[in-house]
Amino acid sequence: MSKPFKTLDDMGEVAGKRVLVREDLNVPMQDGEVTDDTRLRATIPTVTELADRGAIVLLLAHLGRPKGVPDPTMSLAQLTRPYTLLIGRPVRFIDWDGAEANVATLQPGDIGILENTRFFAGEEKNDPQVVERLASLGDLYVNDAFSAAHRAHASTEGLARRLPAFAGRQMEAELDALDKALGGPEHPVAAVVGGAKVSTKLDVLKHLVSKVDHLIIGGGMANTFLAARGVNVGKSLCEHDLAGTAEEIMEAADRAGCTVHLPYDVVVATEFKPNPPTRTVNVHEVAADEMILDIGPAAVEALGDVLKNCRTLVWNGPLGAFETPPFDTATVSLARTAAALTQDGGLVSVAGGGDTVAALNQAQVADRFTFVSTAGGAFLEWMEGRELPGVAALSR
Repeated sequence: MSKPFKTLDDMGEVAGKRVLVREDLNVPMQDGEVTDDTRLRATIPTVTELADRGAIVLLLAHLGRPKGVPDPTMSLAQLTRPYTLLIGRPVRFIDWDGAEANVATLQPGDIGILENTRFFAGEEKNDPQVVERLASLGDLYVNDAFSAAHRAHASTEGLARRLPAFAGRQMEAELDALDKALGGPEHPVAAVVGGAKVSTKLDVLKHLVSKVDHLIIGGGMANTFLAARGVNVGKSLCEHDLAGTAEEIMEAADRAGCTVHLPYDVVVATEFKPNPPTRTVNVHEVAADEMILDIGPAAVEALGDVLKNCRTLVWNGPLGAFETPPFDTATVSLARTAAALTQDGGLVSVAGGGDTVAALNQAQVADRFTFVSTAGGAFLEWMEGRELPGVAALSR
């Protein structure tokens, strides 16, 4: 079946052609060393395929937020050695000074990493001059960085409109997974939306109620919904001023035939620190000096039963304060249930966002979900139903 965007399969002959590949190399660094190479590894299928097909592969990426001013601490030169070791073939760093002359010396199958695109003041403004400068270095363009696709920058959107544009393998996998999750999913569909504040995910919740059959709300967000239903949440994190908005979302869900799931038992403590004295109570029994820090075991078991009757799951955000033990219990438990259902072939599970990935890694199930997106902002905007400029520019 034809996809709405072109992939590497549509490129034709690339031997000897210069292919600009936008990747996400924005990795965490400490003392000049990469502390997590997940994003580097994700680039390997696209880069090796193009190099094996005889293309001259030129990687475009940003690192940090240099605000258009060159900064050695954010230079992509630091990634040349770790990337060379990871991909198992030579990789050359190419500075913007003399880039054209350096690119001209590369042979078919060679790989180069161009300097940080954000060293150009016009990169984030999608400045036509920056687009032209980048385009002059290549014949074809590949976007493999879904995590940067919500930004209309010169290297993500401008270039896709200037050169023949294609989705890389990581971008293709991401878009395929997202389409299975919300584009044309198999119903019933469940969405888990967690996190601290409703205010950061209002648009997500409003969009999802018309798309999913079950909306599971966790984290501090759930407290705002509980408060809107008249529950006294004690000292819990809660946006009381958004109670009216929470009511509107629940009413919209009712109209759309979407069931909203809020916890009916919770884990509470009087102070937020690792392993404090806790108790598990019905939501109506939270004391004035207590705060809700996780969902209770009965609620988790009920949510597991919901997932057993679903065919598709989208997950963004933890159910409790998962970074602080023992308040990771509910998230870990439900994640393991979802992973088991996925492995049994009954569930398509797609998760995304930084905290979510960390939580799934903590539960040791990230590799057992159908797809886990490392994208943060782009994943959220996709869940809001927004068009992502970097993806739209790849459309046929």
